[in-house]
Amino acid sequence: MDFHETILNRRSIRRFTDSPVPEATILKLLEYASAAPSACNRKPWEFYVVTEEKFLSPLRKASRFTNYISPLNIVVCGNTRRSLPLQLSSYWIQDCSAAIENILLGATSLGLGAVWCGLLPQVRPQDRVRKILSLPEHIIPLALIHIGTPSEARPPHEGLDMKRVHFVKEGAPVEEDE
Repeated sequence: MDFHETILNRRSIRRFTDSPVPEATILKLLEYASAAPSACNRKPWEFYVVTEEKFLSPLRKASRFTNYISPLNIVVCGNTRRSLPLQLSSYWIQDCSAAIENILLGATSLGLGAVWCGLLPQVRPQDRVRKILSLPEHIIPLALIHIGTPSEARPPHEGLDMKRVHFVKEGAPVEEDE
């Protein structure tokens, strides 16, 4: 699948077969995630790979938005010990989000399906995930990604909505949303 096809075919998949994701594929997804940009190259991410039902089942119940059955969860967390200082400390969220998008695109390119289930800023789901995975305080769960072989087909995205594109030129008025 070429890049254009990968981008347009990336959809949130919420139904999966029970086929396991091979370890080599998981490592490839993590390699893609680790190639994401990060502020000052701090790479403040931590990836928790979950394939055992003993952990998948309670993670499913972490929130109403995580309740999907898949053979693989990758929980993407921020390590605040590697985040930037002071007012820049929240950049870890953008950094980890870029890593998440790389996982999603990588999954699509490999013929897998995935769905990004946000945890931050929900306090209770974060606390549940923290407890299930025994995370220390400086590790903040940002998102849980369900990954597996899709058992549903979704049509590709249709592309660019020009109503959301604004070319900034000297003398041109800034348009307001209707």
